[in-house]
Amino acid sequence: MKLVFAIINSDDSGSVSRSLTKNGFSSTRLATTGGFLMAKNVTLMVGVDEEKVSDVIEIIKEHCHSRKQLISTSTGVGREFPTGMPVEVNVGGATIFVVDVDQFQRV
Repeated sequence: MKLVFAIINSDDSGSVSRSLTKNGFSSTRLATTGGFLMAKNVTLMVGVDEEKVSDVIEIIKEHCHSRKQLISTSTGVGREFPTGMPVEVNVGGATIFVVDVDQFQRV
């Protein structure tokens, strides 16, 4: 068994969760905050048999999209830009971790 952790943009979380459920995968949703922009994210945890991991990843890829966002450098993003000058950064997409599960029990 594997545990898939997917850190996704909160804007994409609804469609990912619905698609996972529609395809027979259960998930646990955690509200999280990203470190770089301190933006709201969602971390999904999906326990799945090893042969289904690629199916889960494909669903996540299908529904998570990167987007560009303007941020002010006064938020402490970098020192190479004058204070207050907006910088365009890519946000969204997904960060996915797949880990082995040594033991699984429902109690």
